[in-house]
Amino acid sequence: MLNPATGEAIAEAPASTATDVDRAVAAARGAFEGWARTTPAERSLALLRIADALERDADEIARLEATNAGKPLQAFKDDEIPFMVDNLRFFAGAARTMEGKPAGEYLEGYTSMVRREPVGVVGQIAPWNYPLMMAVWKIGPALATGNTVVLKPAPTTPLTSLHLAGLAAQHLPNGVLNVVAGGTEPGAALVEHPDVDMVSLTGSVETGKWVAAHAAQTLKRVHLELGGKAPVIVFDDVELASALETIAGTGYYNAGQDCTAATRVLAAGDVYDDVVGGLAEQARGLVMGDTLAADTTLGPLNSRRQRERVEGFLERAPARAEVVTGGHEPELPGFFLEPTVVANLQQDDELVQREIFGPVITVQRFSDEGDAIAWANGTPYGLASSVWTRDLGRALRVANALRFGCVWINDHIPLASEMPHGGYRGSGYGKDLSMYSLEDYTNVKHVMANIS
Repeated sequence: MLNPATGEAIAEAPASTATDVDRAVAAARGAFEGWARTTPAERSLALLRIADALERDADEIARLEATNAGKPLQAFKDDEIPFMVDNLRFFAGAARTMEGKPAGEYLEGYTSMVRREPVGVVGQIAPWNYPLMMAVWKIGPALATGNTVVLKPAPTTPLTSLHLAGLAAQHLPNGVLNVVAGGTEPGAALVEHPDVDMVSLTGSVETGKWVAAHAAQTLKRVHLELGGKAPVIVFDDVELASALETIAGTGYYNAGQDCTAATRVLAAGDVYDDVVGGLAEQARGLVMGDTLAADTTLGPLNSRRQRERVEGFLERAPARAEVVTGGHEPELPGFFLEPTVVANLQQDDELVQREIFGPVITVQRFSDEGDAIAWANGTPYGLASSVWTRDLGRALRVANALRFGCVWINDHIPLASEMPHGGYRGSGYGKDLSMYSLEDYTNVKHVMANIS
């Protein structure tokens, strides 16, 4: 394992094989019947104890994530740890409040009831951009509903997931939560395994297509949270100073390696120049460096390969595109890239159409509301978006027209455990967070009794 802020090796992790996946799946299958029969109160208590352990171990977890994933330590402690703890506690409560239609007589002489039951053994594949948070988002609803889990973190960022497994092992029966490390071999084995009932992936569109196709061979249930290209529509009546601070903060958070990042800005003509200049000013104010330092506000890209991918987008930009600021490798070790603003772009440009997944914010100029909506919807993705205006009618009108799983009004990225997160179109299907995610991890059963 490398520290992306220095490029230096920090640890060794196992490269699990298909045989290891067989063992993990067998353990999950062996534990399933017992775990599925536990009461909601028992599952709830286990999740509460894991949340408490994560909260107590926050300093060590933050150090691991900062060094393995290149995240600024303070931002991870302030933003991600509290949300993960809250998320586990939410699903601890949700385990005890599962909803279904009440029992009743819908056919004379018969009483019907609807049950929600766990799917079974769930294979879960987490990404490298939010290694621990995505692991928590996945295991919370799966365990709350009585499933057993085989989790595979990304090959470059397994450390915090392995640490989580150690904490969870103190509060769960053997085999309920299993973690395998490594890359393509264990991932493919998990997706194709005949004794895995469901696969949940957070990853790229290309990987999602592969998972859906191969999971279909055994008719597994599939849950996909894939890429994004979040449009940020800025109308000419907003208070720009605070808006641009938020947009830049959420565009460059985690070095832009976020499928909901505010990296595709559409600005009304009257404020276009101010938006471009303001975002550039915000970018220049970010501090790159040691991810353990309290004043660092921008971390590195996850790997040399990822930095080269982002740089490729900039190198292929059309001649009319203007790199207003950034775009260069700073004189720092590791895989840093300066925060970048690119202006003078058009709808068909690659920088607008494809997910960059790096610290690059693009800006387009629009002249009317219709163009803004059409361009916002005019990519293959449909995960998240935001609208910035003081006109309530326009805000709701545009929000209704946007084809995205989430639309924020006058903000970007705030999440609540009670609210669903998931995409439309090329961004996948299924929901994380909220009671809706429990539906993805359960089967609906109709039980009918002859009472005559």
